[in-house]
Amino acid sequence: MNVLIPTDFSDNSWNAIEYAISLLKEVRVTFYLLHVNNTTSTEMGPEIQGSGIVLATQDKITVTTQLQELKNRILTQYYFNDHSYKTSIEYTSFIKGVRTQITINEIDLIIMGTKGASGIKKYTLGSNAGDVITKVKCPVLVIPENSQFEEPKHIAFPTDFNLLYKERIVKTLKNVTQLHHSFLHVVHVRGKNVPLTEVQEKNKTFLKDSLEEIQHRFHTCNTSDLEEAIQKFVEKKQINIIAMVAKNLNFFQRILFRPTVKKMSYQTEVPFLVLHE
Repeated sequence: MNVLIPTDFSDNSWNAIEYAISLLKEVRVTFYLLHVNNTTSTEMGPEIQGSGIVLATQDKITVTTQLQELKNRILTQYYFNDHSYKTSIEYTSFIKGVRTQITINEIDLIIMGTKGASGIKKYTLGSNAGDVITKVKCPVLVIPENSQFEEPKHIAFPTDFNLLYKERIVKTLKNVTQLHHSFLHVVHVRGKNVPLTEVQEKNKTFLKDSLEEIQHRFHTCNTSDLEEAIQKFVEKKQINIIAMVAKNLNFFQRILFRPTVKKMSYQTEVPFLVLHE
């Protein structure tokens, strides 16, 4: 398995590295530690912490040294025979750098940190996690800064059943669920007395059949307040990861990006697995 971890050497990106290593400790993995230096953006000022990118121009030797020190720190604190680490620097825009690495190294999964809820809002400065989620066709596990690794016993998969999920989405979902023999909760939030359409029923049946070999359950929450329903479900079931499909943009953005006055702690504490076709 090939996993890409963008790093800006902040505490926040270190937290994502620790999470990734713990999550995948039983798996043979090559981790690619990527630092992107967008040399064209130096006029924008100092570095943006926790976003996976440093805007200030840095000497290549310095960055190479920092990456080597990071690798040494990992090997000192975590040593698993089946884990290996490679480092690289991309001098380009963040998205281009990530896409290049995905192609060259046949990346299966991106794991990256984000700083608070604002770190995944699409239109904030330094929203690299938001950009990767929406612009890169590779599964992404986003680790909020307040996230501490817990064995993912429960994974939530909110869906409105409007999409027929392609094989790659279901396969990624099953693979992550099987890492720690997690229980998958498929959550449908709908208004009271709103029946599923014929298309939704078909998609639900297909999903049920596809998930046969893993532990799972389907839940229905009767409310029109999607965000609050997810928050309550996360608390009640002690959810450790929330999985979502990026293609279902309207639904997806409501849960992940929608600015809200209410504090939705799941946005700042629970890792998000973003699935792509």
